[in-house]
Amino acid sequence: MSITNQLLLFLDVVQQGSFTKAALLHDMDNSSLSKQIKKLEQVLGVQLLNRSTRSFSLTSAGEEILEQTHTLVETLDNIKNIADAYQSVPKGELRITSPVYFGQEYLQPVISQFMQLYPDVKINLSLDDKKADIIGDHFDLAFRLGKLTESNLIARKIAETNFIAVAATAFIETHGLPQTPDELIALPAVVYSNGTLTLDQLSTRERGSSKPFDMYKMQGNYKVSDVRTMIGAVRDGLGYSLIDISNLDQHMDELGLVQLLPHYEVSTRETAIYAIYPHRKQTMLVKEFIKAVQDYIGSPPRWESHIISASNT
Repeated sequence: MSITNQLLLFLDVVQQGSFTKAALLHDMDNSSLSKQIKKLEQVLGVQLLNRSTRSFSLTSAGEEILEQTHTLVETLDNIKNIADAYQSVPKGELRITSPVYFGQEYLQPVISQFMQLYPDVKINLSLDDKKADIIGDHFDLAFRLGKLTESNLIARKIAETNFIAVAATAFIETHGLPQTPDELIALPAVVYSNGTLTLDQLSTRERGSSKPFDMYKMQGNYKVSDVRTMIGAVRDGLGYSLIDISNLDQHMDELGLVQLLPHYEVSTRETAIYAIYPHRKQTMLVKEFIKAVQDYIGSPPRWESHIISASNT
């Protein structure tokens, strides 16, 4: 293994915080990774890590060499970007991370078309509702719902979206049609919760009003971490729910759902679909894939045609 690859392994060990996680990242076993780090130390003639049974720390030499390794990675990325800019068609490997539902519903159809169009492209898609470390886990592209918080990443808005309150028609027949937020929160709710994010706060105001949003706590008797399961529970009549409209894969009529409180704005956060990548200069592969996703979603986005309010039923 070259010294460059060994330095990259060293960087991953430090960024991941453990040999085990870094080894998994490269599909290696711990002993093989440890041997490569020891070989690197022998070649350089200095110790990079102080190791104990369960942890490690950087030596002074390790800290300085780590800093230069970051520069090396940036240089290698720049070289790759320059080469990519001269390609006539996209090629290479693209590592993507995305929320589960968005990846299943919107990325997979694009990937199928994209890989047929560009057979030299390899794609690694990781679906997880919890935010990945884009740089630490070496992702080239991430799709996220919400507001960008990492200042060292570049974001491109794919589409606008927002939350609505929905319920099954059978649920309304049983519980009645709520006309106000107070009437709504008195009803049972199905709440999305993935451990780091729980959407059980209803924030509303009448449409056209400039007043601040009023906050309400939902009665979440059922919490679930998967969007499809949540919508299934709502369709079964277990409760109403807050859903992002991009999670609608069919017209609400076909799903047996209606929008509640259509005369109110429902806000939980700043919402839009973003494509996020770590380099200001996009490679051709990243640029063309983002464009393919935008074309598939359309403008206005395809999910906007799926909404029907309770006042129209």
